[in-house]
Amino acid sequence: MAKELNVAVIGGGYAGMAAAVTLAARGVKVTVLESSRQLGGRARGVPYSNQHPHADNEAAPPFQLPPDGRKSNRPLHENNLMLDNGQHILLGCYRHTLHLIEKTGGNIEQDFLRLPLQLTLHPRFELKAPRLPAPLHLLVGLLGAKGLSFSACLRAARFMLAMRFKGFRLAHDISAHELLRAHGQDEELIRLLWEPICISALNTPIHMASAQVLLNVLRDSLNGSRADSDMLLPRLNFTALFPQRAAQYLAQRGDTVLTSCAVEAIIPHGDEVELLTTQGSASYSHVICAASPASSARLFRAVPELAGVAKQITAIRYQPIYTVYLQYPAHVKLAQPMLGLDRCYTQWLFDKGQIAAQPGLIAAVISAEGLHQELSHEQLAQKVVQELREHLGIDTLPLWHKVIAEKRATFACEVNLHRPAHTTPLPNVLLAGDFTANDYPATLEGAVISGMQCSAHLFSGHTN
Repeated sequence: MAKELNVAVIGGGYAGMAAAVTLAARGVKVTVLESSRQLGGRARGVPYSNQHPHADNEAAPPFQLPPDGRKSNRPLHENNLMLDNGQHILLGCYRHTLHLIEKTGGNIEQDFLRLPLQLTLHPRFELKAPRLPAPLHLLVGLLGAKGLSFSACLRAARFMLAMRFKGFRLAHDISAHELLRAHGQDEELIRLLWEPICISALNTPIHMASAQVLLNVLRDSLNGSRADSDMLLPRLNFTALFPQRAAQYLAQRGDTVLTSCAVEAIIPHGDEVELLTTQGSASYSHVICAASPASSARLFRAVPELAGVAKQITAIRYQPIYTVYLQYPAHVKLAQPMLGLDRCYTQWLFDKGQIAAQPGLIAAVISAEGLHQELSHEQLAQKVVQELREHLGIDTLPLWHKVIAEKRATFACEVNLHRPAHTTPLPNVLLAGDFTANDYPATLEGAVISGMQCSAHLFSGHTN
């Protein structure tokens, strides 16, 4: 069976590399075609050259990462270091992603800073789940949360119990805000507890966000074992965390990963599919398209059998994520590795010194659409600096800043969103990506699951 398959994977992000590793592990010949010079897609490391302090410079051209990924976030020489194009939190329940990281040579306890479930919005609210069996840890954490009345905490606990009783399933989808209000969650409780969770998980404003997808996340993270709700903060950049390791895994098995190799056209020929690329053309038994939604739609639009899928992809809306990096002197640190701010432009702060051995580097994250989009990068950086000074007492000015704006960072996880399937009208062309149909929002786990779904489909259709 395995020798009959010769699979091309378009895109070297988490979905594409998950598909490639899963296929290679079963002996399938795989070729990964990545248009960029760097693997990772929308979750990648960004080399940054700090030649001009206080300037919002463009990133330096990519260069070779060191073999030991655990060191790749540290400064590579006097003026260069690795940033990420965004901050991603993994949860303990992200079993598929964590499995593949380990399969390709990672060590979860070394690669991540593991924190028990906690939610701190300075100075207004704090929830910390104790190390008790699930779901007792969440119930005790909710009832002991600081910043809310006991009755509000009790209402939050009752909501979780009610959703657990329903199996975290709704008869029909509604907005997350509508669901919460229907279960007695007042606006303050929503603002301090549920909205930060919704924005973090779905990257979609709570009035627009799918209640069912939010419940899927709550089901897997808060209704399983206690460790499922642990927050895992990566100690190394997102290219080194998995895609780079996956490329090495493939190379060891004789498979190919081509970077700077853009696919220009998909041309079906019966039982084979020809790909025209900037490095030539080749034919494959199957193609898994794990490119960005825009690139996937462009490629599919030119194939009559795939035009309907392209139209479905094009109809999806997107939400931005802005990351403001502030490099302070090495002695500057936050009270904890991850901290939220209440009623500020800044939503979440990550202390990269505590997390990734980058002393003094603070990453401020602003998820989903909002007023921050009306500001220039320079103005936004100054707003964040001001908020850190006013709310956290950080009077020292940063040495430099860098704003990374991913304007189409994730799909908008809206009510009743019709997401494309991983199969297409062409049986030997499959589609992968976090935007394809699965239970999860736009997360690394959703991307990995989609790639593994495509791989499983190929095996189910090929028997000896």
